[in-house]
This record gives sequence, structure tokens and C-alpha cells, in this order.
Amino acid sequence: MILRTKNGYDFFECSSAMQKAIRRADVRAAGFFALELWSSGYRDYVWKRLFTISAEDCYGLITHEVESLWQGHELVNKGAKEPKGRIFVSKAVLLLCDCRKCRDADHLQNFIYDRQDVDVERWIEDVRLHPLPVPEYSFDIHTRKGKRMGRTKEEFFREELEALRPRVPGLFDDLV
Repeated sequence: MILRTKNGYDFFECSSAMQKAIRRADVRAAGFFALELWSSGYRDYVWKRLFTISAEDCYGLITHEVESLWQGHELVNKGAKEPKGRIFVSKAVLLLCDCRKCRDADHLQNFIYDRQDVDVERWIEDVRLHPLPVPEYSFDIHTRKGKRMGRTKEEFFREELEALRPRVPGLFDDLV
């Protein structure tokens, strides 16, 4: 059995088209396929997929914005006899299309956990070594080993500030 949308699209092709269009900032196609799925009764699926896209394909904290839009969608549907709130899906699609894209989160989880399926020898060979040693920078005033090493709060503040990448200047940087 093939799942179909109300206009006869294969469910999985429609879903793939929505995500691939968002990756390419193709608002017209992304919006069409998102609303095709939504209006075909796959509302919960659309939101799950939009959340996944926000983590897999988008840079920054856009997932929080998608969550806020989902909450609005749920609010307008509370007690509704007919589905409402497609405007929230449209807004989420627009935001996801417009934001900067980065696949690092998806790449990282695949490189770590699906490494038999992905050749990452040149990129992450050290992570394939088991067990992975705990990096020295982990031992600070907050760990038993760091305390035994005599690490101080002052060192913690200075070293962790210097380690921030990328770094946005903070209000108290000059005090460290």
C-alpha cells in the first residue's frame, strides 16, 4: 500500500520534496509540499519533520522558533472541529528556508554512530578509537581529577573564556 496525499502524491516523495526544498531555500516548493501534507491529514507528521529539518539542516537555534510556531498551531486547534493553523506551518517553512544552513549535527551523529555506513577516515579517525580518552581540558575545578590536580576557579574562568569558538564578546570578559 502506498500512502497518498489528497492530490495523489506519494507521501514519502512529498515529504522528501518538502525537506529538500527547504535545504535549497525553494520557498514555493517547500510551502506547497508542506501544506499538501498538512491538508492531507498528516499534520503531526509535518511538524515532526519540520523539527527534524531544524536540527538536521539549519544553523543556530531555529528549533526554538519552530517550537513556538507549533505551540501556536496547537493552541488554535484546541477544541476546533476542523483543522486550523496552516499559517503556522507556512511561517515555519519560511523561517527554515530563510535561515542559514549547516548539516553538522546530522554529519556528527552519522560519523559517530553510523560509521560503518560512512567513510570518515580522513575526518574523524580519532573518534573511531575505543574507548575515546577524556580530553585533558575536561579536568577542571568541577571534576574530582581536576581538584586533585589543584585546578582553580580562576584557571577555569580564564581557560574556558579563551576556548570559546566562535566567541561573542561578553559583558564581563575584562574581569577574567
